[in-house]
Amino acid sequence: MSTGPNLVDVLDAHRFDEAALLKWLQKHIPEFGDDLEVKQFQGGQSNPTFLLTSGGKRYVLRKKPPGKTLPSAHMVEREYKVIRALSDNTDVPVPKARVLCEDSDLIGTPFYVMDYMEGRVVSHPALKELDRAERRPVHHAAIDTMAKMHAVDVNEVGLGDFGRPEGYVARQVARWSKQYEASKTGDMPSMDKLMKWLPENLPAKDECAIAHGDYRLGNLMLHPEKPEVIAILDWELSTLGHPLADLAYYCLPYHLSSDFEGMRGLIGEDLEELGIPDEQETIERYCKASGRESLDDWHVFLAFSLFRLAAILQGVYARALAGNASNADALEVGKRAHVLADVGWAIAQQGSKGSAV
Repeated sequence: MSTGPNLVDVLDAHRFDEAALLKWLQKHIPEFGDDLEVKQFQGGQSNPTFLLTSGGKRYVLRKKPPGKTLPSAHMVEREYKVIRALSDNTDVPVPKARVLCEDSDLIGTPFYVMDYMEGRVVSHPALKELDRAERRPVHHAAIDTMAKMHAVDVNEVGLGDFGRPEGYVARQVARWSKQYEASKTGDMPSMDKLMKWLPENLPAKDECAIAHGDYRLGNLMLHPEKPEVIAILDWELSTLGHPLADLAYYCLPYHLSSDFEGMRGLIGEDLEELGIPDEQETIERYCKASGRESLDDWHVFLAFSLFRLAAILQGVYARALAGNASNADALEVGKRAHVLADVGWAIAQQGSKGSAV
């Protein structure tokens, strides 16, 4: 199975004025060539992403989706800000950010351009595409890279205003409750229960770090030949927030069945045979890398992460029904929201006794 990018011709709903784009890029990126070939990446569910080839060089363009979008969603301007801050000021692995265009008149929505990086992306945490000897080191590298990202001093890199430093989980629950209600297409009892339970069971201890918001293997680029992370991708959901929310999100596969197509679950897989760490090892690795002795309210972070992902997928489903989703299989992906909500509510009911820590 290929670990390279899945490229297709630009989807009809996402076509834009390529000649106007070329003229603008030649003005704002001095070394940009005289020609332009555009392909679209498949795999993401939100901001459309394109490969630009010009003068023998390759770049990546991310833009907002066309049509009406939910409030505060698809903020490519924020993606650009965090990538630029990290690439200019830290050794956190991100692509080099090139230029941001906030003028919607050029290609229909704001967009930014960054360098293309050559590497491997493996979406499923079972890592079956890789040799067994690489699997555990890849997971370890992912966790170590997450800890490095969380250790960044946001004020030193100019991201002190990237979000509010307190109350992340409470704000996120409120935000995604509204987003879910705005994109609701039918009844989902577990979501209703989680929307009531989460505000009453917020984490006792607040923390502030760069929170990626979608930190998973599918958004990490690996070195072409070594088990190293060379780039963290897809910063659309990033803000200042609680670092354990990223860790819980990364650990969601340990709570999802491998039988659900597209859910990337690990329940039912033999982790020892695969050679990948279990949830406890993953948590211990993060604690060691971040200087923690233990984690509190782990079940709350898991339930929150499942709730938020269910709300996101419901939005994907609603956009697919409206005809402007960025991925061809968005209709199928969106239907999985109820599964995530059900697992989240089950974890909430189990409480801390169902936690790995």
